[in-house]
Amino acid sequence: MKKIHKIILAVTVAIVLFIGGACWYVIDSLSPVAKESSEILVNIVENTSPNQVVEQLQNQNVIKNAFSAKILMKFAHLSDIKAGVYKLDPSWGTKKVLAYVNDATNAESNEVLLTIPEGLWSKDIAKRIEEITNVTAEECLQLWNDDSFLKEMIATYEFLDESILNNETFVKLEGYLYPDSYFIFRETNAKEVTLRLLDGFDVAYHSIRDDLKESAMSVHDLVTFASVVQFESGNPEEMPIISSIFHNRFEVGMKMESSVTVCYALYDKFKNFMDCETNPDIDSPYNTYLYEGLPLGPVNNPSLDAMNAVLHPADTDYYYFISDVYGDGKLHPAKTYEEHLRNVEQYLK
Repeated sequence: MKKIHKIILAVTVAIVLFIGGACWYVIDSLSPVAKESSEILVNIVENTSPNQVVEQLQNQNVIKNAFSAKILMKFAHLSDIKAGVYKLDPSWGTKKVLAYVNDATNAESNEVLLTIPEGLWSKDIAKRIEEITNVTAEECLQLWNDDSFLKEMIATYEFLDESILNNETFVKLEGYLYPDSYFIFRETNAKEVTLRLLDGFDVAYHSIRDDLKESAMSVHDLVTFASVVQFESGNPEEMPIISSIFHNRFEVGMKMESSVTVCYALYDKFKNFMDCETNPDIDSPYNTYLYEGLPLGPVNNPSLDAMNAVLHPADTDYYYFISDVYGDGKLHPAKTYEEHLRNVEQYLK
């Protein structure tokens, strides 16, 4: 009997410890992420499921544990989450956060999320701004080409210089409208939106400033070069290889010969990549088949990955490359022109 009592006691203690541990885990996982109060903007997109929302809240460090939050959400009847932009505080705790986003009146009515994909043209960024704010695309483009405004920006931001004032460019701030996601006011003006994008570039610039100073490039050269690399491939793993190919070409006196610069030279006439391949003779300072060195200026707004690829190219002896545009989009570099032609025959015909 004593043995049985000991077994029962041991099992009871184990159960109590398990339940206690489980309770402690749940309580802790639902407790605030931080002790100090702060503000985190969270955009809950229309038709996002409640489970996706709590995962988003965990990813943005608003709550500790999405799994526990899903359980709480079910038993506390807090799954009626409303779309909108919310100012949340990681010191609140999970239940308060969920209750807050269940009430649509807590959403910020005058803020919207502007998302700029990497490698987008400035004119397309302007269209995105027009779609979600009271600012028109035309207002943006006029400001981005306004010399008095640009001179003010040159005096404000270290990364800008007189290079952007070239009158032959389509958009003088092309390359510096940093691709990222920004919460902006729905009722705003072109200058305020532009300052947000330039501030975004400033953050990226300061992360590479030391490396840039060790190179022989100006900021404008770097952004221009990076925009070509970005246009050629949006894959960060391929960017250093593409960068190395262009570096190799320059070292032996070859032209850059990038078809994406022809895309930008065509500008409003550009429809698809075949337009770039079939117009290598278009007379434009952006056409790197005709003119040596880099194009006149950036041909899109590149990512930090692309800028880092230019500063830190891969160590290769490639001089040519194609992308399998009809297949998986994979990069196929080549050391010789003959090898390059074989790749063209195999992947592009």
